[in-house]
Amino acid sequence: MLFKQQALLRQKLFVLGSLAIGSLLYLVARVGSLDRLQPLCPIDGRFGPRGQDEIQLRALQFKRGLLHEFRKGNATKEQIRLHNLVQQLPKAIIIGVRKGGTRALLEMLNLHPAVVKASQEIHFFDNDENYAKGIEWYRKKMPFSYPHQITIEKSPAYFITEEVPERIYKMNSSIKLLIIVREPTTRAISDYTQVLEGKERKNKTYYKFEKLAIDPNTCEVNTKYKAVRTSIYTKHLERWLKYFPVEQFHIVDGDRLITEPLPELQLVEKFLNLPPRISQYNLYFNATRGFYCLRFNIVFNKCLAGSKGRIHPEVDTSVITKLRKFFHPFNQKFYQITGRTFNWP
Repeated sequence: MLFKQQALLRQKLFVLGSLAIGSLLYLVARVGSLDRLQPLCPIDGRFGPRGQDEIQLRALQFKRGLLHEFRKGNATKEQIRLHNLVQQLPKAIIIGVRKGGTRALLEMLNLHPAVVKASQEIHFFDNDENYAKGIEWYRKKMPFSYPHQITIEKSPAYFITEEVPERIYKMNSSIKLLIIVREPTTRAISDYTQVLEGKERKNKTYYKFEKLAIDPNTCEVNTKYKAVRTSIYTKHLERWLKYFPVEQFHIVDGDRLITEPLPELQLVEKFLNLPPRISQYNLYFNATRGFYCLRFNIVFNKCLAGSKGRIHPEVDTSVITKLRKFFHPFNQKFYQITGRTFNWP
């Protein structure tokens, strides 16, 4: 009899223990999912006095799913009004450079609870047809966000397109501008590799990189080749400096973002006047992919698209040497203007 009572007691304790563990795990998951959504301590001059821009917890619980519905166009105007959501013009733009790591930077910044990203490249300022549609068209392309958050978009063609600096200046002369760069020769080869892959998917032939990068008539670097021209960072930056002071630019090391992303992201947080929220917890290395992936909370992880990290083709070493020698004086000037030095050969 005593044995049966003990067995029954053990069974009840086991059930109660399982319920307690289950409840604890649910709470951990709930807290983890809300951690990214908690309102931030306001920053002077950006988020305003305490209480004005804070989000009620009830709204936070629905935020992720609700914003997803808004992006799909499934939300009603009443839902938008009730949750105090808006479509804001960006307060910061990643303007370039192509194949420098713009997508990785945008996705990683989206780890910050005060940042909301535009999912697609808008191409508003570099596309005459889009630009003619007006600033309201551009604003309506932005994601829904809470008033205390900042919206960021990225379109790397902005950096090299002549009309863009003036157009962005007319929208917001105090906007913050992010430029992510890689070693110029590596970036040019990466640019070529992406175009090559597109050609191969369409069963089209394409010239070798060496033939495009070097002028066959002069045997010198072909500055008419877009991949080469894009890597002359200082030439493009000088055009932007006609409209914006250098203090409104932040240069991100795209090579370091691949191998050691957290310090680069912390520098961007500081530049954007955001409280530090991105930590090592949010980034984990995926050995299979060879890249860092993103951890938003205990239940939501994300890796970058499979197209990232394409294998570059073999390039003649003499061509690489010639390109690096060509880029060297431009790199030195870039260091001087930006105040940031890279260990580029």
